[in-house]
Amino acid sequence: MKGRPPGKSGGSARGGKPGGSKPAGRSGAPGRARGGAKAASARKQDGDRPFKPGAKSVGKPRTKAPVAKAAAPAPAAAAKPNPAKGVSLDVRQYRVQADDDGIRLDRWFQRHLPDVGFNIVSRWSRTGQLRVDGARAAPGDRIAEGQMIRVPPAEPKVAAADKPKRVRVIDLTEDEIAYVQDMVIHRDKQAIVINKPPGLATQGGTKTDEHVDRLLDGLIFDAESRPKLVHRLDKDTSGALLLARSSRSAAHFAKAFSSRTARKVYWAIVIGVPSIDDGMIELPITKQPGTGGEKMHVDEEEGLPARTRYRVIERAGNRAAWVELQPYTGRTHQLRVHMAAIGHPLVGDGKYGGKDSFLSGSISRKMHLHARRIRVDHPDGGRIDMKAELPEHFLNSLVALGFDLSLGDMPLDDEIDRTPTREDEKKAARAHAKQIRKGRRGERRGRGEK
Repeated sequence: MKGRPPGKSGGSARGGKPGGSKPAGRSGAPGRARGGAKAASARKQDGDRPFKPGAKSVGKPRTKAPVAKAAAPAPAAAAKPNPAKGVSLDVRQYRVQADDDGIRLDRWFQRHLPDVGFNIVSRWSRTGQLRVDGARAAPGDRIAEGQMIRVPPAEPKVAAADKPKRVRVIDLTEDEIAYVQDMVIHRDKQAIVINKPPGLATQGGTKTDEHVDRLLDGLIFDAESRPKLVHRLDKDTSGALLLARSSRSAAHFAKAFSSRTARKVYWAIVIGVPSIDDGMIELPITKQPGTGGEKMHVDEEEGLPARTRYRVIERAGNRAAWVELQPYTGRTHQLRVHMAAIGHPLVGDGKYGGKDSFLSGSISRKMHLHARRIRVDHPDGGRIDMKAELPEHFLNSLVALGFDLSLGDMPLDDEIDRTPTREDEKKAARAHAKQIRKGRRGERRGRGEK
């Protein structure tokens, strides 16, 4: 009969006249054909057992067949990659190193997996594939040294092999590379210290093409990138200049300079002799109007606080003095301005001392200011403590003025051994006994008055 639904489970499809029946599978009305297809499917679900019309199913009901079907495939079939997405089964694990401590997770990908874009990292995060120490992670999360980053399998990019590989171009001659490498007086994984010669600027500017910053490509050595400047010296100032070899050490050193835990010691030859051998200069400094910022001056009202300690190492009569300078702040031209302000400009510093800053005879007209020593805590523990040898003109001037070179390196305050000696203990005991005797004399007078 047209329109009758297929027969229910039982193996046969009924149709035609009432009471009539035909074996299932014989061609007939469309309803019978659909019933035949249903029966064939049932036979497959029953393990291809022979089908008998009217026979009842044995075992679990057929409605449970999908459960058995889901468990049927072998584990290997479920682990096959999805070629449509280009997914590999190689899950990657990375240990966070000290240089990456505290940075954002997306920044870590920029440093170490630059081919993985931010959109991919975000998708991995949303789908739970990106994990740090087993926990789901977001691109903005901060990571710490020692943590384990689970990176999902790589997704190949189209025509990735055709993209040219970036190669760092070092635009320096062999002589320039040798020149800057000869300046190095200390090198480790986190820092480099160079002895900058006088006349070489730290950074470029107007009409300044030769400078340390341009030469830093010659100091890459075994690192992945060029070192970074973390402080500077004036063009005509020679001596120790610290460079950072990683982002972590650059941040560490910058904090050390801003918090004044880094110590810098300068040597200078000044005109005349200060009346106080060990003094502190506290004069505020600002840019001098009309000089375009090229010159600084002392300004009690508008200037920024500036502190400089000086110690006289030795004197050459009343003509000149060899002094040690320690800046406690980092203002532009601070040492030069402060010494000129107290009437003792640096030898050769015509900008702040004028014509009176030059000595006659064999003394060089170059400026006599040298960064002798730098001491700063190392990012990996311990300290960097380096001394830079004098340039030729400075050394010749010391000799010409008769200074004793062995007197130059004076200890910093925290390096002086202040442990009481036996003589100090005796003096303290005598002073204490004297105070006791004075007190007893007062007691005797009081008893006598009563």
